[in-house]
Amino acid sequence: MARVEDGRAYQWGRLYAALRAVRGFATAGRLTPVTDRDLRKTTDSPRAAFLEFLRDAGPDVLTARERGGAVAEAAAEAFADVARLIPPKAMSRENVRAEAEHFRQGYEAQLAEYRKAWEGLVD
Repeated sequence: MARVEDGRAYQWGRLYAALRAVRGFATAGRLTPVTDRDLRKTTDSPRAAFLEFLRDAGPDVLTARERGGAVAEAAAEAFADVARLIPPKAMSRENVRAEAEHFRQGYEAQLAEYRKAWEGLVD
């Protein structure tokens, strides 16, 4: 039996958390959890959501790094996670609506890692 952690939706949930972390550190100096609405929107069209984040990832990292201190360090680590979590193959254009719970589990697992690593920067 396959583990949830090995599945596409779970892995994409982790990638989503890393992308949101980079954006959050740039815009607010912290990472706030995703809303249910944003999560549903992303599981409906993950590829489109990821492309939107990736278009701004470079400037977001630079902006977060300019904040200095722990925010700069966290942004650099989250950006490295983005690169590590992108699958080494073409990303499907399919939604993961049917696996939304696995997507959420992946997102929450990555968010928990960030809370532990960057106490005070992650809500």
